[in-house]
Amino acid sequence: MGERITALYATPDGKIYDAPGIVALGRSGETWRDLTPEDLIPLPEGADLMFLPERRAVGRDRAGAFMSLPGQAVSAILPAGYTRIYLPAFQREKRAAVLPLYGYTAVALYRNQLYAAAIRTDNDDFWNPKHYNTRGLKKRIQQTKAALPGNRLVEHLARCALAYHCCTAQNLFYHRWEAGLPASPVCNANCLGCISLQPAECCPSPQERIKFSPTAEEIAALGIYHLSSAPEAIVSFGQGCEGEPSLAADTVAESIRRIRAQTTAGQINMNSNAGYTMGIKKIVDAGLDSLRVSIISANSANYATYYRAQYTLDAVKASLRYALEKKVYVSLNLLYFPGFNDRADEAAAWCDFLRELPVQMIQVRNLNLDPDVFWGSVPHTNDKALGTRRFLRLLQDENPHLFIGSFSHYREK
Repeated sequence: MGERITALYATPDGKIYDAPGIVALGRSGETWRDLTPEDLIPLPEGADLMFLPERRAVGRDRAGAFMSLPGQAVSAILPAGYTRIYLPAFQREKRAAVLPLYGYTAVALYRNQLYAAAIRTDNDDFWNPKHYNTRGLKKRIQQTKAALPGNRLVEHLARCALAYHCCTAQNLFYHRWEAGLPASPVCNANCLGCISLQPAECCPSPQERIKFSPTAEEIAALGIYHLSSAPEAIVSFGQGCEGEPSLAADTVAESIRRIRAQTTAGQINMNSNAGYTMGIKKIVDAGLDSLRVSIISANSANYATYYRAQYTLDAVKASLRYALEKKVYVSLNLLYFPGFNDRADEAAAWCDFLRELPVQMIQVRNLNLDPDVFWGSVPHTNDKALGTRRFLRLLQDENPHLFIGSFSHYREK
């Protein structure tokens, strides 16, 4: 009995129960599958459990038939560094509200413990929740404000750190590791899962987009402050609280030149959709060290469906090609949805993409979006899913130089 993988459900008051004798299911694309021991890891430290309103939990009975359970579906929300293998399986009620922007993961009872359908894809303690939201954070914010008086970015990042618990914002005030430098209030894409701007009829964004355009002087002051003395310091343009930083290319490039005129320490990174190639070139030429590009598909049509952008995947490729030619360290921030990215046609497109553009790293990130919103928006094919492990192993085997993880890592110069 202890080896059974048992389905869970939640009552409206938030209590979670197991369903003895009912096999737990996971979802890949729109297909339900029995969870196996190979799919599961103990629920990681720092993970949260959520029940999914207006979505009935489901499982498989002893006769092999799917059945509804007497409560709502339960999901794990994984900490950074873990990639889900399966989504929660559920029956969505008619007129159910759109779910908030989280990366929903199948969870079950196994060996009398909670297990999640996931794998670990990175092991960087820097992003462990225990390092954030400490008692001393407010005091550190006041100290930084005193060191950089009148800087609007400091005020903005203080709000991000306290109201939205943003880790890269907090790192500025803890004076360590990777700190965010938001630069642009505007964007050239309209991503389905945008975390800083959503239409009113959709799910609320988990944070508010920056409302002003910082000056090169304001940005450089923070960059110099952080890079000159923080341990393993990285400053990153392109934060969740902003649009596309390459649209502020002149300001970003000038801020990089000002930073490097004062210090050669640390790394200057930019997170970008890389759709504005002219802006990318200006920023690369100014001295960018690393570029992380958000991407969901190497197929042009599928890419366009998610990003709904003013540019094409070909423009992204041109940006990547230029950055690689200029010896910038390039990683792809792969937004991952089980049953989509690991589909055979998608995997083949990725192999072609990486042969053409041999980036150094892929950072796998769970796509934070209501599964039904995403699945109802992307084109479908008859291609079968390879499974997460097989998909990532294929990319690694085809590209032995490629590092697959989940974070930007500090690199010694």
